[in-house]
Amino acid sequence: MDLEKMMAMAQNVQAELTKAQATLDTIEVEGVSGGGLVRIRASAKGRIIGMDIDDSLLNPAEKGMLEDLLAAAFNDARAKADAASQAEMGKMTSGLSLPPGFKLPF
Repeated sequence: MDLEKMMAMAQNVQAELTKAQATLDTIEVEGVSGGGLVRIRASAKGRIIGMDIDDSLLNPAEKGMLEDLLAAAFNDARAKADAASQAEMGKMTSGLSLPPGFKLPF
C-alpha cells in the first residue's frame, strides 16, 4: 500500500469518525432503576438530556434510596450509551478497509 492510499484512507477514517461522533449525540437512550421510579435520558455520546423521578421518592425519609436509584439509573444510561456508541462505531468501521491490527481510538 503506497503512502497516498494510506493518507486517503486516514482522511476517510477521520471524516467518518467525525460524522459518527455527531450521530452519537442524536441517539437517545434511557437508563431506568427502581422498576421505573427513576429514569435518566442521555445521548449515546453520554450527554444527560433529562430525568424523571416518581413523586413517591420525593420524601426526605427516602433520600438515601433516591440517591441509590439515581446512581443506578445513571449507570444504566451510561451502559446503554456505551452499547449504542459501540454499535454505531461498528457500523462505521464495517465499511472501511482497514489494515489488519489497525485500531481506531474508541
